[in-house]
Amino acid sequence: MKSKGIKNLLIDLGGVLINLDRQRCMESFKKLGFTDVEERLNIQQLHGIFMQQEKGLITSADFRNEIRDMMGKTVSDKQIDAAWNSFLVDIPAYKLDLLLKLRTKYVVYLLSNTNEIHWKWACQHAFPYRTFRVEDYFEKTYLSYEMHMIKPEPEIFKAVIEDAGIEPQETLFIDDSELNCKAAEGLGISTYTAKAGEDWSHLFKSK
Repeated sequence: MKSKGIKNLLIDLGGVLINLDRQRCMESFKKLGFTDVEERLNIQQLHGIFMQQEKGLITSADFRNEIRDMMGKTVSDKQIDAAWNSFLVDIPAYKLDLLLKLRTKYVVYLLSNTNEIHWKWACQHAFPYRTFRVEDYFEKTYLSYEMHMIKPEPEIFKAVIEDAGIEPQETLFIDDSELNCKAAEGLGISTYTAKAGEDWSHLFKSK
């Protein structure tokens, strides 16, 4: 283990557990007729409707209507959801196995900047594995759109610490954003910045 005395794990979803494909998402929207999607939507920068959606400030219905307004044409909710969810690829089976193994030694939490549409897809398609479902991998899930806060705001980490009743110095946070990790470190939490799609199981292998 990277740090001694770690009892709790805070694990991110996108890029850390679930593989992402931004280009596939852009192409899916273009096929719907959203020709200038690259210019209008920057899904790597949290601003506008994306930030509002991830903070739970607008509903999924509002988000879909905004997309329709940007496209200037009528497409169904199902078509929008399919294009938006094509951003998410899969969670490799070895990571799901790792989560189950980690639960025997640590208290494992999910802390993710996500939105209702993506979360529902992940629960239905990415987490189900053998007989396991999302609730089997985590003590509790902390989702930005439900909490009305997003990383790297220190408030979201403070809220998790308080709600879970955990000590920052006994907690390791794994995220793919240096900015998010720095915010957590500012509160005394140990961090590891994972590269996109990285196998970070080496953190838990004994020397």
